[in-house]
Amino acid sequence: MKRFDGIKNVMMHIEDEIVICNIGFPSRELYQIKDRDSNFYMLGSMGLASSIGLGLAMSQNKKVIVFDGDGSILMNLGSLVTIFSQNPKNLILIVFDNCCYGSTGNQCTYTQNVDLLEIAKSIGFKNSYNYDNINFKDILSTKQEDSVFIHYKILPGNADSPIIDLTPEQIKNRFMNAIK
Repeated sequence: MKRFDGIKNVMMHIEDEIVICNIGFPSRELYQIKDRDSNFYMLGSMGLASSIGLGLAMSQNKKVIVFDGDGSILMNLGSLVTIFSQNPKNLILIVFDNCCYGSTGNQCTYTQNVDLLEIAKSIGFKNSYNYDNINFKDILSTKQEDSVFIHYKILPGNADSPIIDLTPEQIKNRFMNAIK
């Protein structure tokens, strides 16, 4: 399964949750699949979607879903420790792992040899799962006692998704209005 289909699988369960999406192609794919005012599309700042999601989860009552990639998580592994330490009960971090930096040319990442799920478990995430082994709708609808880490193994490759036709200011403004 490619990331586009993985995002589609998750988004069919999303209703009023806040969604933060990793840079580049993942944001373009989410925009094509299900554009919503309460989606925040990263257009830069690789590695910071999880940190932005953490801040929002700590300031919001709604569930916050973060779509991140293996390359971005590797770039900012400290975010996993911080998320675990702050432990917002309304944060679900989904890491799409295609073993490559998909938005910068498909260079290999070290997740070919390193298991991000095991890293999350070793940090202490009690709710850490492989996407294929869970019912995401149940996780989304259940009140969690801890943050959730979901590892979603996917195939490399990007969908032929169009460029997002919103300016960064438009994305920010409509997002901020949606989460008030």
